[in-house]
Amino acid sequence: MGIIPECLQIEDSMDFSFTEEQMMFKEQVIRFARKEIVPRVQEHDLKGEFDSQSFRRLGEFGILGLHFPEELGGSDADVVTTVLAGEALGEAGVDGGLTLAYGAHTFLCADTIFAHGTDAQREKYIPTLASGEWIGCMGLTEPGAGSDVASMTTRAVRQGDRYILNGNKMFITNGPIADVAVIYAKTGKDLKHAGISAFIVEKGTPGFSAGKNIMKMGVRTSHTSELIFDNCEIPEENLIGQEGAGFLMAMQTVEWDRSALMAPFVGGMTYVLNKCIRYAKERYQFGRPIAQFQAIKHKLADIKIFIEAARSLCYRIAWCKDQGRPLNHLEAAVAKLFIGDWGLAPANDAMVLFGGYGYCHEYEVERCFRDSRLAPIGGGTSEIQKKIISKLI
Repeated sequence: MGIIPECLQIEDSMDFSFTEEQMMFKEQVIRFARKEIVPRVQEHDLKGEFDSQSFRRLGEFGILGLHFPEELGGSDADVVTTVLAGEALGEAGVDGGLTLAYGAHTFLCADTIFAHGTDAQREKYIPTLASGEWIGCMGLTEPGAGSDVASMTTRAVRQGDRYILNGNKMFITNGPIADVAVIYAKTGKDLKHAGISAFIVEKGTPGFSAGKNIMKMGVRTSHTSELIFDNCEIPEENLIGQEGAGFLMAMQTVEWDRSALMAPFVGGMTYVLNKCIRYAKERYQFGRPIAQFQAIKHKLADIKIFIEAARSLCYRIAWCKDQGRPLNHLEAAVAKLFIGDWGLAPANDAMVLFGGYGYCHEYEVERCFRDSRLAPIGGGTSEIQKKIISKLI
């Protein structure tokens, strides 16, 4: 073992089995989602509307604050259980827009405050975010700074007991509807990554505004916009952690991004596979179900192979996080790249399997195909993941 890089070593005790309680909880989430959320999915997707009712129901059911402590409105769930909940939402048929809004809210915004904020910040924000009373977002990407985070131009200049924030953020999930945002800005002009700090900015703060909702190809129920800061004054107590610690905070969200945020997509492919199997048995051509044709069997097999491999990558990261292992950027990058890039083929196969119907809005595989296109772009492009992987090996 001594000659194997630590990032490639696998513990002998690694166990991906789920407890009976975890499996029961997953089934509860699936039943809840099918009853309370899925019936409205298609309507909201076609209209490009955020389903605020479903979002609040996620909070009432306990999903938005699942891994937070009970005293802050959570359930003290472990990471694996939290990832199971996300997979269950996708498997039930919840659209990628709502699960993306949930992920940005819970993991990119609320968890950053929970993991790095003061007790006062946690007590003020986590309960209202966990309940869904408030909606959160995270602002890192800018019009001219996506993959190259260090080139961000948003600045936070300290003046007495306040910071003056100026700049723009772009493609911000939940941006137009957020009540609170975690915003990354430069507090040191020449320190690149080391000069990035994180701040909490509330809706209604003078100088803070959101642009209009950007209509997207997929995940249409997730509202996305620009965030604008024009001499926005925020109190010094809204600084998260220390000045210059923001980049590390942003990178630590990768653990969630590569497991809990990807889990609904993996669950969604299980949903698609079940739809494909049912359709292949019912659709007759040349006197027999198309499920009997080898070409169709191979498509179904390929989708199943992807699901099993993707699930293993998601839960490996979740399991390691539960064990207290430090973040491994190699594992995270491999998971993100595989699920993002390799998930496009099974999504396409599912749409093609349905033939002309797969190209129509009324069939869910069309929506799932559109939603899948975001995975190689959002949360770190596939090209950046390859750069990380090649560097670390």
